[in-house]
Amino acid sequence: MQINAAVLRAADAPYTIESLDLADPGPGEVLVKIAGTGMCHTDMLGRVPGDLVAKPVVLGHEGSGVVEAVGPDVTGITVGDHVVMSFDSCGTCDNCRAGNPGACPQMMALNMLAMPLDGTPRATTGDGEAVHTRWFGQSSFASHALGTVRNVVPVSRDVPLDQLGPLGCGIQTGAGSVLISLGVRAGDSIAIFGAGAVGLSAVMAARVAGAATIVAVDLHESRLDLARELGATHVLNGADDDIAGQIRAISGGEGVQYSFDTTAVPAVVSTAVASLRTTGVCGLVGVGAAEYTLDANLLLMGRTVKGIIEGDAVPQTFIPKLIELWRQGRFPFDRLITTYPLDKINEAEADTTSGKVVKPVLIP
Repeated sequence: MQINAAVLRAADAPYTIESLDLADPGPGEVLVKIAGTGMCHTDMLGRVPGDLVAKPVVLGHEGSGVVEAVGPDVTGITVGDHVVMSFDSCGTCDNCRAGNPGACPQMMALNMLAMPLDGTPRATTGDGEAVHTRWFGQSSFASHALGTVRNVVPVSRDVPLDQLGPLGCGIQTGAGSVLISLGVRAGDSIAIFGAGAVGLSAVMAARVAGAATIVAVDLHESRLDLARELGATHVLNGADDDIAGQIRAISGGEGVQYSFDTTAVPAVVSTAVASLRTTGVCGLVGVGAAEYTLDANLLLMGRTVKGIIEGDAVPQTFIPKLIELWRQGRFPFDRLITTYPLDKINEAEADTTSGKVVKPVLIP
Protein backbone atom coordinates (compact mmCIF):
# COMPACT_ATOMS: atom_id res chain seq x y z
CA MET A 1 0.00 0.00 0.00
CA GLN A 2 1.02 3.63 -0.39
CA ILE A 3 1.79 5.62 2.76
CA ASN A 4 3.16 9.03 3.71
CA ALA A 5 6.24 9.10 5.90
CA ALA A 6 8.83 11.50 7.30
CA VAL A 7 12.10 10.29 5.79
CA LEU A 8 15.57 11.17 7.11
CA ARG A 9 18.12 10.91 4.30
CA ALA A 10 21.24 12.16 6.10
CA ALA A 11 22.28 12.86 9.68
CA ASP A 12 22.39 16.61 9.00
CA ALA A 13 19.38 16.80 6.65
CA PRO A 14 15.84 17.89 7.46
CA TYR A 15 13.05 15.33 7.40
CA THR A 16 11.13 15.21 4.13
CA ILE A 17 7.55 13.99 3.77
CA GLU A 18 7.53 11.33 1.05
CA SER A 19 5.17 8.80 -0.46
CA LEU A 20 6.37 5.20 0.01
CA ASP A 21 5.15 1.78 -0.98
CA LEU A 22 4.78 -0.36 2.18
CA ALA A 23 4.63 -4.14 1.99
CA ASP A 24 1.68 -6.13 3.28
CA PRO A 25 2.17 -7.59 6.76
CA GLY A 26 4.12 -10.82 6.70
CA PRO A 27 4.14 -13.67 9.24
CA GLY A 28 3.81 -12.29 12.76
CA GLU A 29 3.40 -8.71 11.50
CA VAL A 30 0.63 -6.17 12.05
CA LEU A 31 -0.26 -3.12 9.95
CA VAL A 32 -1.23 -0.11 12.07
CA LYS A 33 -2.79 3.13 10.86
CA ILE A 34 -1.00 5.69 13.03
CA ALA A 35 -3.12 8.07 15.12
CA GLY A 36 -0.14 9.74 16.79
CA THR A 37 3.53 9.10 17.44
CA GLY A 38 5.84 10.60 20.01
CA MET A 39 9.29 11.97 19.26
CA CYS A 40 11.81 10.51 21.71
CA HIS A 41 15.42 11.46 22.44
CA THR A 42 16.46 8.06 21.11
CA ASP A 43 15.26 9.14 17.66
CA MET A 44 18.12 11.65 17.76
CA LEU A 45 20.50 8.73 17.22
CA GLY A 46 19.62 9.21 13.57
CA ARG A 47 21.46 12.54 13.83
CA VAL A 48 24.77 11.01 14.98
CA PRO A 49 27.42 11.59 12.28
CA GLY A 50 28.72 8.51 10.55
CA ASP A 51 25.36 6.99 9.67
CA LEU A 52 25.13 4.78 12.74
CA VAL A 53 21.49 4.46 11.68
CA ALA A 54 21.36 3.44 8.02
CA LYS A 55 19.79 5.97 5.66
CA PRO A 56 17.33 6.68 4.19
CA VAL A 57 15.21 5.79 7.21
CA VAL A 58 11.83 6.39 8.77
CA LEU A 59 12.32 6.83 12.52
CA GLY A 60 9.68 7.05 15.26
CA HIS A 61 9.11 4.40 17.91
CA GLU A 62 6.23 5.67 20.05
CA GLY A 63 3.31 5.00 17.74
CA SER A 64 -0.34 4.40 18.53
CA GLY A 65 -3.18 3.66 16.17
CA VAL A 66 -5.70 1.19 14.78
CA VAL A 67 -4.89 -2.24 13.36
CA GLU A 68 -5.81 -2.37 9.66
CA ALA A 69 -4.44 -5.79 8.73
CA VAL A 70 -2.62 -8.76 10.27
CA GLY A 71 -0.23 -11.22 8.69
CA PRO A 72 -0.18 -15.00 8.87
CA ASP A 73 0.20 -16.66 12.27
CA VAL A 74 -0.92 -13.56 14.20
CA THR A 75 -3.05 -14.37 17.24
CA GLY A 76 -4.44 -12.14 19.98
CA ILE A 77 -4.56 -9.05 17.75
CA THR A 78 -7.40 -8.38 15.31
CA VAL A 79 -8.35 -5.78 12.73
CA GLY A 80 -9.91 -2.77 14.44
CA ASP A 81 -7.95 -3.11 17.68
CA HIS A 82 -6.62 0.11 19.20
CA VAL A 83 -2.95 -0.40 20.01
CA VAL A 84 0.19 1.20 21.41
CA MET A 85 3.43 0.26 19.65
CA SER A 86 6.45 -0.39 21.87
CA PHE A 87 9.93 -1.91 21.45
CA ASP A 88 10.46 -5.27 19.78
CA SER A 89 11.92 -8.44 21.30
CA CYS A 90 12.40 -12.06 20.27
CA GLY A 91 10.09 -13.64 22.86
CA THR A 92 12.09 -16.87 23.04
CA CYS A 93 15.34 -16.06 24.88
CA ASP A 94 15.80 -16.60 28.60
CA ASN A 95 15.38 -12.90 29.40
CA CYS A 96 12.17 -12.54 27.38
CA ARG A 97 10.73 -15.67 28.97
CA ALA A 98 11.69 -14.34 32.41
CA GLY A 99 9.63 -11.20 31.80
CA ASN A 100 12.50 -8.87 30.95
CA PRO A 101 12.19 -8.26 27.18
CA GLY A 102 14.23 -5.05 27.39
CA ALA A 103 17.27 -7.25 28.08
CA CYS A 104 16.65 -9.39 24.98
CA PRO A 105 20.02 -10.26 23.36
CA GLN A 106 18.51 -9.20 20.03
CA MET A 107 17.54 -5.73 21.31
CA MET A 108 20.05 -4.02 19.03
CA ALA A 109 19.22 -6.03 15.93
CA LEU A 110 15.44 -5.81 16.35
CA ASN A 111 15.26 -2.15 17.35
CA MET A 112 18.31 -0.02 16.63
CA LEU A 113 19.31 -1.09 13.13
CA ALA A 114 16.02 -0.13 11.43
CA MET A 115 16.48 -3.05 9.04
CA PRO A 116 14.54 -6.35 8.89
CA LEU A 117 16.52 -9.37 10.00
CA ASP A 118 15.80 -11.15 6.73
CA GLY A 119 17.27 -8.27 4.73
CA THR A 120 14.12 -7.75 2.66
CA PRO A 121 13.05 -4.07 2.51
CA ARG A 122 9.52 -3.42 3.71
CA ALA A 123 9.24 0.01 2.06
CA THR A 124 10.42 1.54 -1.20
CA THR A 125 10.08 4.82 -3.04
CA GLY A 126 8.24 5.05 -6.35
CA ASP A 127 11.47 4.39 -8.24
CA GLY A 128 12.31 1.31 -6.18
CA GLU A 129 14.78 2.79 -3.68
CA ALA A 130 14.71 0.89 -0.38
CA VAL A 131 13.85 2.91 2.74
CA HIS A 132 14.54 1.45 6.19
CA THR A 133 11.31 1.09 8.16
CA ARG A 134 12.05 -1.26 11.07
CA TRP A 135 13.21 1.28 13.68
CA PHE A 136 12.16 -0.31 16.98
CA GLY A 137 10.07 -2.70 14.92
CA GLN A 138 7.74 0.07 13.74
CA SER A 139 9.14 3.30 12.15
CA SER A 140 6.02 5.23 13.09
CA PHE A 141 6.84 8.72 11.75
CA ALA A 142 4.33 7.79 9.08
CA SER A 143 0.67 7.38 8.26
CA HIS A 144 1.02 3.60 8.62
CA ALA A 145 3.58 1.28 10.22
CA LEU A 146 4.32 -2.43 10.35
CA GLY A 147 4.66 -3.78 13.87
CA THR A 148 4.94 -7.28 15.32
CA VAL A 149 2.91 -9.34 17.73
CA ARG A 150 5.71 -8.69 20.25
CA ASN A 151 5.56 -4.90 20.17
CA VAL A 152 1.89 -4.12 19.60
CA VAL A 153 -0.17 -3.70 22.78
CA PRO A 154 -4.00 -3.69 22.54
CA VAL A 155 -5.62 -0.97 24.67
CA SER A 156 -9.14 0.16 25.52
CA ARG A 157 -11.05 2.03 22.82
CA ASP A 158 -12.34 4.73 25.18
CA VAL A 159 -9.04 6.55 25.74
CA PRO A 160 -7.45 9.29 23.55
CA LEU A 161 -5.58 7.08 21.11
CA ASP A 162 -3.58 9.87 19.46
CA GLN A 163 -1.85 10.67 22.77
CA LEU A 164 -1.00 7.14 23.92
CA GLY A 165 2.11 6.55 21.77
CA PRO A 166 4.68 7.91 24.25
CA LEU A 167 3.61 5.20 26.69
CA GLY A 168 5.46 2.78 24.41
CA CYS A 169 8.95 4.07 25.22
CA GLY A 170 9.80 7.32 27.01
CA ILE A 171 7.00 7.35 29.55
CA GLN A 172 7.24 3.61 30.06
CA THR A 173 10.97 3.97 30.67
CA GLY A 174 10.61 6.67 33.30
CA ALA A 175 7.70 5.10 35.16
CA GLY A 176 8.93 1.52 34.84
CA SER A 177 12.40 2.41 36.11
CA VAL A 178 10.89 3.78 39.31
CA LEU A 179 8.09 1.29 39.89
CA ILE A 180 9.68 -1.91 38.53
CA SER A 181 13.46 -1.74 38.12
CA LEU A 182 14.31 0.39 41.15
CA GLY A 183 11.24 -0.69 43.10
CA VAL A 184 10.67 2.62 44.88
CA ARG A 185 8.31 2.18 47.83
CA ALA A 186 6.25 4.36 50.13
CA GLY A 187 8.46 6.60 52.27
CA ASP A 188 11.55 6.24 50.06
CA SER A 189 13.66 9.09 48.67
CA ILE A 190 14.74 9.61 45.07
CA ALA A 191 16.61 12.24 43.05
CA ILE A 192 15.78 12.46 39.35
CA PHE A 193 18.28 14.08 36.99
CA GLY A 194 16.72 15.53 33.85
CA ALA A 195 13.10 16.69 33.79
CA GLY A 196 12.24 15.77 30.24
CA ALA A 197 9.56 13.24 29.37
CA VAL A 198 11.43 10.32 30.96
CA GLY A 199 12.38 12.23 34.11
CA LEU A 200 8.92 13.75 34.61
CA SER A 201 7.37 10.32 34.13
CA ALA A 202 9.70 9.12 36.88
CA VAL A 203 8.51 11.99 39.10
CA MET A 204 4.88 11.01 38.57
CA ALA A 205 5.67 7.34 39.22
CA ALA A 206 7.55 8.19 42.42
CA ARG A 207 4.48 10.04 43.65
CA VAL A 208 2.30 7.03 42.74
CA ALA A 209 4.70 4.84 44.75
CA GLY A 210 4.37 7.14 47.77
CA ALA A 211 7.97 8.33 47.90
CA ALA A 212 8.42 10.86 50.69
CA THR A 213 11.23 12.83 49.03
CA ILE A 214 11.28 13.42 45.29
CA VAL A 215 14.02 15.75 44.05
CA ALA A 216 13.99 16.87 40.40
CA VAL A 217 17.12 18.42 38.83
CA ASP A 218 17.11 20.24 35.50
CA LEU A 219 18.46 23.36 33.76
CA HIS A 220 15.06 24.63 32.57
CA GLU A 221 13.01 26.49 35.19
CA SER A 222 9.81 25.77 33.27
CA ARG A 223 10.42 22.06 33.58
CA LEU A 224 11.22 22.38 37.26
CA ASP A 225 7.92 24.22 37.73
CA LEU A 226 6.12 21.36 35.99
CA ALA A 227 8.00 18.83 38.12
CA ARG A 228 6.64 20.54 41.24
CA GLU A 229 3.12 20.32 39.88
CA LEU A 230 3.53 16.64 39.03
CA GLY A 231 4.83 15.57 42.43
CA ALA A 232 8.40 16.71 43.10
CA THR A 233 8.86 17.74 46.72
CA HIS A 234 12.07 19.64 45.90
CA VAL A 235 13.60 21.03 42.70
CA LEU A 236 17.17 22.09 41.97
CA ASN A 237 18.70 23.93 39.05
CA GLY A 238 21.48 21.74 37.70
CA ALA A 239 23.69 24.79 37.12
CA ASP A 240 23.91 25.45 40.87
CA ASP A 241 26.94 24.46 42.93
CA ASP A 242 27.24 21.19 44.84
CA ILE A 243 24.03 19.50 43.73
CA ALA A 244 25.02 16.27 45.51
CA GLY A 245 25.57 18.17 48.75
CA GLN A 246 22.20 19.90 48.41
CA ILE A 247 20.48 16.55 47.84
CA ARG A 248 22.19 15.03 50.88
CA ALA A 249 21.04 18.00 52.97
CA ILE A 250 17.46 17.62 51.71
CA SER A 251 17.52 13.93 52.67
CA GLY A 252 18.77 14.50 56.20
CA GLY A 253 22.49 14.33 55.47
CA GLU A 254 22.73 10.69 54.41
CA GLY A 255 21.74 10.93 50.76
CA VAL A 256 18.78 9.50 48.87
CA GLN A 257 18.01 5.81 48.57
CA TYR A 258 17.59 6.07 44.79
CA SER A 259 18.86 8.32 42.03
CA PHE A 260 17.88 8.21 38.39
CA ASP A 261 19.80 9.74 35.49
CA THR A 262 18.18 10.47 32.14
CA THR A 263 20.92 12.72 30.74
CA ALA A 264 23.93 10.45 30.02
CA VAL A 265 26.15 13.44 30.86
CA PRO A 266 29.20 12.00 32.69
CA ALA A 267 29.39 14.80 35.29
CA VAL A 268 25.68 14.45 36.02
CA VAL A 269 25.99 10.68 36.40
CA SER A 270 28.82 11.18 38.90
CA THR A 271 26.62 13.59 40.84
CA ALA A 272 23.73 11.13 40.81
CA VAL A 273 25.97 8.47 42.39
CA ALA A 274 27.40 10.94 44.91
CA SER A 275 23.84 11.84 45.97
CA LEU A 276 23.14 8.29 47.23
CA ARG A 277 23.16 6.98 50.76
CA THR A 278 25.53 4.07 51.36
CA THR A 279 23.01 1.42 50.31
CA GLY A 280 21.59 3.52 47.50
CA VAL A 281 20.94 2.52 43.90
CA CYS A 282 21.47 4.71 40.83
CA GLY A 283 19.56 3.82 37.65
CA LEU A 284 20.90 4.93 34.26
CA VAL A 285 18.72 5.24 31.16
CA GLY A 286 20.38 8.09 29.25
CA VAL A 287 21.70 7.29 25.79
CA GLY A 288 25.23 8.62 25.22
CA ALA A 289 28.61 7.65 23.86
CA ALA A 290 30.83 9.17 26.58
CA GLU A 291 32.57 7.10 29.26
CA TYR A 292 31.63 7.54 32.91
CA THR A 293 34.17 8.03 35.68
CA LEU A 294 32.87 7.02 39.11
CA ASP A 295 34.42 7.31 42.56
CA ALA A 296 35.40 3.76 43.51
CA ASN A 297 35.18 4.64 47.23
CA LEU A 298 31.49 5.44 46.82
CA LEU A 299 30.84 2.07 45.21
CA LEU A 300 32.89 0.18 47.81
CA MET A 301 30.60 1.61 50.49
CA GLY A 302 27.69 -0.38 49.10
CA ARG A 303 26.20 1.81 46.42
CA THR A 304 24.94 0.21 43.22
CA VAL A 305 24.82 1.54 39.66
CA LYS A 306 22.59 -0.25 37.17
CA GLY A 307 21.65 0.25 33.56
CA ILE A 308 17.94 0.05 32.77
CA ILE A 309 16.30 -0.62 29.41
CA GLU A 310 12.64 0.35 28.94
CA GLY A 311 12.10 0.39 32.70
CA ASP A 312 12.49 -3.41 32.84
CA ALA A 313 8.80 -3.42 31.92
CA VAL A 314 6.70 -5.88 29.95
CA PRO A 315 4.73 -3.51 27.70
CA GLN A 316 1.70 -5.79 27.40
CA THR A 317 1.07 -5.61 31.15
CA PHE A 318 2.62 -2.28 32.14
CA ILE A 319 1.11 0.04 29.52
CA PRO A 320 -2.50 -0.85 30.49
CA LYS A 321 -1.57 -0.16 34.13
CA LEU A 322 -0.29 3.30 33.22
CA ILE A 323 -3.51 4.00 31.33
CA GLU A 324 -5.55 2.99 34.38
CA LEU A 325 -3.47 5.29 36.61
CA TRP A 326 -4.16 8.07 34.08
CA ARG A 327 -7.91 7.35 34.30
CA GLN A 328 -7.68 7.78 38.05
CA GLY A 329 -5.90 11.14 37.69
CA ARG A 330 -2.77 9.76 39.34
CA PHE A 331 -0.52 9.73 36.26
CA PRO A 332 -1.33 12.75 34.07
CA PHE A 333 1.16 11.99 31.30
CA ASP A 334 -0.93 14.00 28.84
CA ARG A 335 0.38 17.17 30.49
CA LEU A 336 3.77 16.47 28.90
CA ILE A 337 2.41 16.39 25.35
CA THR A 338 2.38 19.03 22.62
CA THR A 339 0.93 17.94 19.28
CA TYR A 340 2.18 18.79 15.78
CA PRO A 341 1.06 17.72 12.31
CA LEU A 342 3.46 15.17 10.84
CA ASP A 343 4.54 17.68 8.17
CA LYS A 344 5.77 19.95 10.99
CA ILE A 345 8.24 17.32 12.20
CA ASN A 346 11.27 19.57 11.75
CA GLU A 347 9.65 22.23 13.93
CA ALA A 348 8.80 19.60 16.54
CA GLU A 349 12.39 18.37 16.54
CA ALA A 350 13.74 21.90 17.00
CA ASP A 351 11.33 22.58 19.85
CA THR A 352 12.25 19.43 21.74
CA THR A 353 15.99 20.00 21.22
CA SER A 354 15.71 23.52 22.62
CA GLY A 355 13.63 22.39 25.57
CA LYS A 356 10.61 24.42 24.48
CA VAL A 357 8.40 21.35 24.68
CA VAL A 358 8.66 18.16 26.69
CA LYS A 359 7.07 15.53 24.47
CA PRO A 360 6.11 16.30 20.86
CA VAL A 361 3.45 14.01 19.40
CA LEU A 362 3.11 13.99 15.63
CA ILE A 363 -0.33 13.53 14.10
CA PRO A 364 -0.31 12.12 10.51
